Amino acid sequence: MVVYYACVMFIFGACFGSFYNVVGYRLPRDMSIIKPASHCTSCNHKLNIGDLFPIFSYLFLKGKCRYCKAKVGFFYPIFETVTGFLFLFCYLKYGFTKELWIALIFISASLIIIISDYQTMIIPDEVLLTTLILLAGIYGFGFGLEKLGSVLLHGLISFGLMFLLKLFGDFLFKRESMGGGDIKLMFIFGMVLGWPTAILAIFFSSFIALPASLFLVSKENNHEIPFGPFLVIAAMILLLSGFDMNQLISIMTY
Repeated sequence: MVVYYACVMFIFGACFGSFYNVVGYRLPRDMSIIKPASHCTSCNHKLNIGDLFPIFSYLFLKGKCRYCKAKVGFFYPIFETVTGFLFLFCYLKYGFTKELWIALIFISASLIIIISDYQTMIIPDEVLLTTLILLAGIYGFGFGLEKLGSVLLHGLISFGLMFLLKLFGDFLFKRESMGGGDIKLMFIFGMVLGWPTAILAIFFSSFIALPASLFLVSKENNHEIPFGPFLVIAAMILLLSGFDMNQLISIMTY
């Protein structure tokens, strides 16, 4: 049964990955995530159900549009595959528990943010607010009001520390050092990871971002680099690895 459920989770993840790609593209551009229906960006032909199977449609059609034969970006099946494996890993780590729903919501929001922030330098408030409401509902109804109060406090502390870091960065560099979306994102990090681990995600993401930043700057000096994708990648690694800064602090102070 574990293998069966693992396969189901991968398929669900791949399907949601296809949807998240649409959401991440359309939301920051103030487009409906429902209309128009999925279509070829080259010939605008509406795609039918046979064109929309994640991963398999791309392979079956050999990476081309069925109608105009234009090439389809390789990014789409890669993103769907990664999302499938992330859903699969969450299931293997948490099983069918309340923690699984928290992880899936967090992973889902993170993937949408990667698409949105990378393409438009915008982290949509709709994604952050929806994630906050869903997480609050699970913590409140699944774990109790005391737990909900605790995670909201962790979120508030993370938000406040990130805001102070922004003020320091603005003063140091004499310009806006980070966007408001990154600051609001830290509230979600604090809820899920706890504020010490959420703060660690900031420094961890900086190490992840360094190679990419050096490469992009070498190509174009004025290239602006969104920090959100690196933040959520660092946070996902910390979440799925089970790293807990609180435990590390307890061990060090014991």
